[in-house]
Amino acid sequence: MKIVLVNYRYFFSGGPERYMFNIKQILEDKGHLVIPYSIQHKLNVKSEYEKEFLSPIGKGEEVYFSDVQKNKSLSARWKGFTRMVYSTEARKSFKKFLKKHNPDIVYILYYQNKISCSIVDAAYEMGIPVVHRISDYSLVVPCSMMYNQNKRCLCEECLYGSIFNAISECCIYGSAIYSWVKVLALQVQKWRRISKKTAAYVFPSTFTMSKFVDAGFNKDKLYFVPTLFNKATLIKGLNVEWNDFALYIGRVDPDKGIKTLLDGFVDTPYNLKIIGYTSKDYLTELREYLKEKNHRIEFLGKMDFYQMQEYLSKCLFTIIPSEWYDNLPNTLIESFAMKKCVVASNIGSLAENIEDEQTGMLFECKNACDLRSKIDYLFTHKEKAKEWGENAALFADEKFSVEKHYSALMKVFEKVIHSNN
Repeated sequence: MKIVLVNYRYFFSGGPERYMFNIKQILEDKGHLVIPYSIQHKLNVKSEYEKEFLSPIGKGEEVYFSDVQKNKSLSARWKGFTRMVYSTEARKSFKKFLKKHNPDIVYILYYQNKISCSIVDAAYEMGIPVVHRISDYSLVVPCSMMYNQNKRCLCEECLYGSIFNAISECCIYGSAIYSWVKVLALQVQKWRRISKKTAAYVFPSTFTMSKFVDAGFNKDKLYFVPTLFNKATLIKGLNVEWNDFALYIGRVDPDKGIKTLLDGFVDTPYNLKIIGYTSKDYLTELREYLKEKNHRIEFLGKMDFYQMQEYLSKCLFTIIPSEWYDNLPNTLIESFAMKKCVVASNIGSLAENIEDEQTGMLFECKNACDLRSKIDYLFTHKEKAKEWGENAALFADEKFSVEKHYSALMKVFEKVIHSNN
């Protein structure tokens, strides 16, 4: 099978990219030809197809939206606008790419904001089926996380009400203008019938899939495909231990429940290590918040996956205190694979994948006192942390195996190709 794999980054940045490179390798190992399509960028992994990638919005060195905002060029700003809403440049580029390579199927991981939905039109016009893997809620609401950054709380007003609520609430980057652009982008996708032109949607979480059903997506096009964990990415010979510290890995942002996490450890004798990217402003806010408080909390900064493993293999347990409906974070799967139980907020895919007091513990979302009680229990019952961690590893081997993921994904691919023919 010849598969075009689309993602807005072709370098390691986060969970979606780890999945991208993993699934590319796995598909290739199974004898498939995988052809990547992305955006030209200075950090990109080398590829024989890189000259055919879409042009960058700015200088080809921007990683986050805040980097794009710094570009004062009117042409860059206009390009950024079209990539968020509808890019004829991307449509033409992708159509040319498809004509040259003539794939059996297009597998999209993420195009929002950097490539645009116009690539679905290009594939549809070529008669090539599109399967889209979902990692957030950006196709159903303007704010991809359904989280109000101003009020710092979950928000489903756009899902069950009007998407125009995002403009009055300034949900996108605290700006009515950017919020209006995102609302317009969703309206354009509706007008262009992008969901009807997409053959199938793949979800790592049944919870996330349920929200797309609520948004009116065709149930017959939605497939639950548990994600994978590629054990080949683990450092060989790494010893697993259960030492006296808890670990958080991920974005260090308000929606990730960081304040609740800190409150769970303040005024306790327990050590927490935090690994992940954060903006300078938010890190300053957190350090100021902890100033003169009694704690053993360490911010270790951003690390690549191999660096993380040194800490993940040694911690007692990990914590995922998310306050938005996290779509099955990699940290959970990686923790399980490393025989670590997980303490997590009791919402979304977290509650779906953690069996309380079997593979971890669930606490009431945003309730620091409840979180603290779980932390205290595991630090004073280390044998339970180890037992539940070993249970978690067995669960991960069964649910997130490479073979199981590959088999389920191929069934979707074969079905849509057959239907298309």
